[in-house]
Amino acid sequence: MDISTAIGLVFGGIVLVSLILMGGELGMFLDSHAFIVIFGGATAATLIRYPLSSLFHGLPLGMKFAFTMRRITARELVDEIANLAEIARKQGPIGLEKVEIEDPFLAKGMRYVADGYDASFIRDNLERECEQFLTHLDEGQKIYRAIGDCAPAFGMVGTLIGMVQMFANMTDPSKLGPYMAVALLATFYGAAVANLFCLPIADKLQGKLHDEETNRSLILDGVLMIRDSKSPTLVREMLLAYLPERQRRGESDEDAAAQPAAA
Repeated sequence: MDISTAIGLVFGGIVLVSLILMGGELGMFLDSHAFIVIFGGATAATLIRYPLSSLFHGLPLGMKFAFTMRRITARELVDEIANLAEIARKQGPIGLEKVEIEDPFLAKGMRYVADGYDASFIRDNLERECEQFLTHLDEGQKIYRAIGDCAPAFGMVGTLIGMVQMFANMTDPSKLGPYMAVALLATFYGAAVANLFCLPIADKLQGKLHDEETNRSLILDGVLMIRDSKSPTLVREMLLAYLPERQRRGESDEDAAAQPAAA
């Protein structure tokens, strides 16, 4: 689980509730009219902007990846693929069938290699699956960003509606307070939904989209090199190019430290 997402949302919720309770009670900030104008309006605008299929794919996948984290890092992925290349070199492709692989995308690639599929088939299928996955993840971040963009705007719409209703009932002072509350709460709901939830989730998904694109390209190249019986050393060196310079230097430092110890 990506603990930072959960901590951020919980902490943000605690901050808002604490500020509310310091100056009144929670019930003062609950209003059905403001809720309808924000969530109803933002949902309607998003449905107009994107096809229904994108919402069905993007929303759940985006929510899933906002709260989950890849269990294996890119550096660990390089090491694992290099080890698989070593197994394939010693035992042949059939030896890959006995290895338990955690990453499902890498596991599928190794299964193709073990089954003896040609390189073009492996590349086409893995690229197609990668493209479909990244497209759905990109749809998710775009949808959350769209909702985050719409929510404050509909908060302003709710504020204007409340103001119009308030000014239209100036002769009845008892209605001024509720209409003013609707006007202000709509703005509050819109700002909170956008800045505490939707836009941060969209930014988190954007970062994970970049990471998944890099990792899946790394896996694809590694699978094809193992299919072509490249040496484990060459596989490792080629895949290290995907890592940031700092991580590559880290490996060199570890190797340098290990050599005197071995001597």
